[in-house]
Amino acid sequence: MLSINNVSKSFGKRKVLNNINLTVNKGEVVSILGPSGCGKTTLLNIILGIDEADNGSLHLNDADITNLAPIKRNFTIAFQNYALFPHLNAYENIIFGYQKKDDIDFDHVKEVIELMDLNEHINKDINQLSGGQKQRVSLARALVVKPKVLLLDEPLSALDGLVKEKVKRLILDSARKLGLTIIMVTHDPEEALTMSDKIVVLNDGKVVQCDTPRNIVKTPNNNFINDFINNLLRLKYNNIERVLNA
Repeated sequence: MLSINNVSKSFGKRKVLNNINLTVNKGEVVSILGPSGCGKTTLLNIILGIDEADNGSLHLNDADITNLAPIKRNFTIAFQNYALFPHLNAYENIIFGYQKKDDIDFDHVKEVIELMDLNEHINKDINQLSGGQKQRVSLARALVVKPKVLLLDEPLSALDGLVKEKVKRLILDSARKLGLTIIMVTHDPEEALTMSDKIVVLNDGKVVQCDTPRNIVKTPNNNFINDFINNLLRLKYNNIERVLNA
């Protein structure tokens, strides 16, 4: 449903993205994986429409959206730092994306609140919420407006342990139940391998491999991928199969 064609981007003399090509199918969870500075966030911003590519094009269901304003793309994003409004409570943050009260689909809002397991927290002030609860409010706010594509910027990086696993499972359950297409930026190979249908590995602004998690692990294209993903995970786990089957 979304195709990115020959997209490049430079900031000054530094080329951040170099001829990126990527297709994201409807209902897929796609991770953009790579080390810091490889161009992940810039690519996400171009998809969202807040950065403009130097060249190349983006198409959504065959319609050219390259120069379409962000608000008209019907994409939403959940940020790493939550970006919640402290003067609004959890529920008010969740419905903030609706332009008018008459537009609110209360049944869908209720469904999303239940999916994010937030029923007991919706009347709380933001400063009363834990990190995991804030991330779930941020995700709920992105979901209630029924986006064509949900973008996630390091959605689990501020979480750990059981909280991280819970939010990960809620994201995947929501993707299935709501039929979401998700593009997620992460620097964590484990997140990418356990959450994605497809992984796009970036290095130095280039796509070095785009494949299923299993193929990324079993048949890495080059030494960078093997070092960045496989060796890192082997230090953490005795059996990478356990990660793939998580």
